[in-house]
Amino acid sequence: MSERRTIPQATAPEGPGSAPALPEEALKIAAGYAFAGPALDLGALIWDGECQPDAQIRVPLSMLNRHGLVAGATGTGKTKTLQLIAEQLSAQGVPVFLADIKGDLSGIARPGKPGPRIEERARDVHQAWTATGFPAEFYALGGIGPGIPVRATVTSFGPLLLSKVLQLNQTQEQSLQLIFHYADSKGLELVDLKDLRAVVAFLASDEGKQELKSIGGLSPATAGVILRSLTAFEAEGAASFFGEPEFDTAELLRTTEDGRGVVSVLELAAVQDRPTLFSTFLMWLLADLFHDLPEVGDIDRPKLVFFLDEAHLLFDDASKAFLDSITQTVRLIRSKGVGVFFVTQTPKDVPAEVLSQLGNRVQHALRAFTPDDQKALKATVKTFPDSPYDLEEVLTGLGTGEAAVTVLSERGAPTPVAVTRLRAPQSLMGPVPAEELERVVRESPAYGRYAQAVDRESAYERLAGRQPGADAGATGPDEVREGGAKGPDEARGAGGKGPDEVRGEAAGAGKGTGRRGAPREEREDRDSLVEQVAGSGAFQSLARSLGTQIGREITRSVFGTARRRGRR
Repeated sequence: MSERRTIPQATAPEGPGSAPALPEEALKIAAGYAFAGPALDLGALIWDGECQPDAQIRVPLSMLNRHGLVAGATGTGKTKTLQLIAEQLSAQGVPVFLADIKGDLSGIARPGKPGPRIEERARDVHQAWTATGFPAEFYALGGIGPGIPVRATVTSFGPLLLSKVLQLNQTQEQSLQLIFHYADSKGLELVDLKDLRAVVAFLASDEGKQELKSIGGLSPATAGVILRSLTAFEAEGAASFFGEPEFDTAELLRTTEDGRGVVSVLELAAVQDRPTLFSTFLMWLLADLFHDLPEVGDIDRPKLVFFLDEAHLLFDDASKAFLDSITQTVRLIRSKGVGVFFVTQTPKDVPAEVLSQLGNRVQHALRAFTPDDQKALKATVKTFPDSPYDLEEVLTGLGTGEAAVTVLSERGAPTPVAVTRLRAPQSLMGPVPAEELERVVRESPAYGRYAQAVDRESAYERLAGRQPGADAGATGPDEVREGGAKGPDEARGAGGKGPDEVRGEAAGAGKGTGRRGAPREEREDRDSLVEQVAGSGAFQSLARSLGTQIGREITRSVFGTARRRGRR
């Protein structure tokens, strides 16, 4: 751990009569950021090229679920801005999710290192800088790279998001929705990609064609495209991203015993060459939170702030259905206490319908070297409130760690545009050593829940007739079911249990009379075993799966992601 060191605030400059030496225009802007309630400190106002440390620029904590945009050209300080905001949110007890594309955000868990540049920045903006680390958990998609593996089942991921990563056209996307509908209705759980391939192949076969005939059918050509796309997708190594144990997004909502919010960092450096995949996975996490969290309305602080880095990748070549789903999710998730910040290079990367939902803006420098750049600059300026600044000139002249800021005030009105010299993050600005990161990951309690992949019986095995006792000639799901595999209603009648019942049995294990008579050491050993089993990723995946299979509880959200009973 780095040595903790505090750099004291510099003395504020004063004018005659000990009044703060602020120009009148600067005073007007500063007045727009004088909030009564809790707020995050972003930095100090820049006016006439000079930093005005008496004019502090802040964002109300209660307005961070009104979403935001952090934009700017490469190398202008966007990553450090994310780190600065994430640190203060954690300190205020708000959990944070960060996507670490370049692998340099892991330092948030360690105290920063003092140096001349940090000391100079702290003096400029009147920051009492203290080297501080923050509680962090590190994740990795499918276990590729350092981090606790994050997986999703294909059923949960849903047809809209999967169509996006498979780059299907609108007709193919609609056919994939039909395939998912069939699998849902037949209780065929799509855990991994081989399950989906098996269902597509079955529906394209002579036996399976009749299954979909009444609701439109699946053309051989479309089935062939989907199968080829799945094969290519798997060849890229994507199979490891789908499966079980499926990640429970409630993990992202944790706080520590001392009340700080846990910063969940998704390490994406190892998969940065597959941007469409990881950006869509980020949307799956957000969609899963959307339909699991209750409505809370306006609250004094968010339940979670979610940063979507490389946001333009979400929207490139996206279907209208996908864009509509993003817009609806962003619009509605605010009332569930979740703030979403899109991080990209220019505001034009974000569709207007989404951009209009983003109340807080931190705009770093833009480059204007080409006609297209000039056009993007003019479009960006038009998205800001009226300002005494010449924003076209300002946005091309900002230095690293400087930005044009406008946020929502406590009453929900936009604040004046404030060109701001941002504060320095207090945690390490850079990655922690790889061996240290690996040690932190393996010591996490969550590692034991998700590290080991589970491959249980699902659609592939059922369609292949591998269920013990299945009729050797059965190929369809109904025939397989008759041979031994039970559907939702049969399973219920045979004593099948949903996740709540399974959890109840685990929690109540040992309450029978036979257990009471056992020696104390034996009871403790058995209790420990039950706790280990109930807490394991395999058990939790099975419990969630039973919620899907028994009673056919699948419903789908605006993204087509699956919602299952008893998930929490």
